[in-house]
Amino acid sequence: MTWRDDLRVLRRLYALFAPWRRWMVGGAAVALLALLANVALLAVAGEFIASMALAGAAALAINYFTPAALIRGAAIARTGGRYVERLLTHEATFRLLASLRLWFYQRLEPLAPARLQAWRSADLMSRLLADIDTLNQVYLRLFVPLAVAAAGSVLALCVMALYSGVVAASTAALLAIAGVALPALLRRRGAPAAARQLQLRAQLRVDVADALAGAAELRVYGGEDAALQRVHDGSEALLTEQRRLADLAGLAAGGVGLCANLALWFALLWGLPQVAARQLAPAHLAMLAFFALAVFEAVAPLPLAFQLLGEMLAAARRLFELVDVEPPPQPLSPRPRDAAIVLRDVRLRYADDAPWALDGVDLELAAGARLALVGASGAGKSSVVQLLARFRDYTGSACVGGHELRDYAGDDARALLAVVSQDDYLFHGTLLDNLLLARPDASEAQIVEACRCAQLHEFINGLPDGYHSSLGEGGMQLSGGQARRLALARALLKDAPILILDEPTEGLDATTERELFGALAQAMRGRTVLLISHRLGALAALVDDVAVLQHGRVVQRGSAAALVAQPGPYAQLRELYEPA
Repeated sequence: MTWRDDLRVLRRLYALFAPWRRWMVGGAAVALLALLANVALLAVAGEFIASMALAGAAALAINYFTPAALIRGAAIARTGGRYVERLLTHEATFRLLASLRLWFYQRLEPLAPARLQAWRSADLMSRLLADIDTLNQVYLRLFVPLAVAAAGSVLALCVMALYSGVVAASTAALLAIAGVALPALLRRRGAPAAARQLQLRAQLRVDVADALAGAAELRVYGGEDAALQRVHDGSEALLTEQRRLADLAGLAAGGVGLCANLALWFALLWGLPQVAARQLAPAHLAMLAFFALAVFEAVAPLPLAFQLLGEMLAAARRLFELVDVEPPPQPLSPRPRDAAIVLRDVRLRYADDAPWALDGVDLELAAGARLALVGASGAGKSSVVQLLARFRDYTGSACVGGHELRDYAGDDARALLAVVSQDDYLFHGTLLDNLLLARPDASEAQIVEACRCAQLHEFINGLPDGYHSSLGEGGMQLSGGQARRLALARALLKDAPILILDEPTEGLDATTERELFGALAQAMRGRTVLLISHRLGALAALVDDVAVLQHGRVVQRGSAAALVAQPGPYAQLRELYEPA
């Protein structure tokens, strides 16, 4: 990456900070005042102490009230300024972090799931949390130090030049070394290590997340040692880069300290002959020496800031890599006329070079009809759900509610559907939290009615905390059948005109399947229903018609009784998945 690319990224970040620029400018202004107060404190204190010593030696009277007041004022301003600076800069940082996370999620959400399939969930979480946390350094460790160093150095050197242009020039040269040359050197040396550190930290999070999520499988198959070794290797690689950056930080601190002490000694070496020649007051020499030493506080943070610039830029690029992905178009949605579904020659695939998951599907489902879509694994059943939920682009014609699916915005298309699948996610919260996800403004009566319909209300009432009972991670406090009924109740609470049941009884034992059967029958009333399964069994009694999907096409359709009585794909599926 060139410096122009880096500047482009920084400008883009600065544009994102626009809503909080007043906080940012306020924090930088107070930081500048605190810096100037500290420089003034040391310079005035040096002159005052020297003047008092000289006056005492010569038994002369001196006005010590004014410089003493200046010293006290500068000390109070420095202490108060640094406190207010922390308040303003950290408030600005917290606001920036909150807005950045919201901005990132708002751009991430329209991409799910189709445009995010190349990224792992742990990596996405790392970008949302850790990478955005890294970007708080852009303001605190880059923007503020740069602004304060530039303004503070210029003001301090102008005041110093009033007493000695030579000392001001030498101090300016050493400030340039400490504040420009040294940061540039550390930027070149430290940027690769900082960028690698960010990548290694992200990969380590992914490895740890995988090890935790798959802990049971790792124990069963004896893969714990390999998983731990990956985490160990990642940790060692990360520590190596951190040591390299720590070494550079130590060199940077030493370099700034060396420049500051050289400035002090140059002021003394130049000033002593001037004092001897009576061309410079002795007290002014002390003031210039302390002035030259104190002004380096302005550039002290810059080497570290530029060393970390590589990590900041890498984090920003990781975020922009995702948000620059083009989301699906969001047209102005028409008003649906009914709850009918009509597919004509629909084709869909998951990548440009991937085989067709749907290859010319023709399917018609009248409003209020109940259709079972069956087929072997890989036949394209789940792709139909992805299509109807507007998660994937397609060719051909797909009409829902009398309008082409492309004419709906994604959210409006999904508002027509309620989906119950075998892997519905239950959040770590209460039963009520998970129900209200579908309809946040639902009344108590509506919630109870949905749970009664899903045959879950009596079970919930039997819990100690009722609807406020915690589900645990992924709904682990519920059995498979209870979790499925909760997902069904959530879908019913949404009250969408089209109900899609994607393998609703998969993985359940026969008893639990029969218990869920009644809840499904009640849930289907008054809705257009698409039941997706690779085996129907007792569920065949719930539908009016069955369509068989094979290699992405509908190859057979009719009632379950008629299809099972004739040779063909449906009979073969029954023989394969439901042997006598």
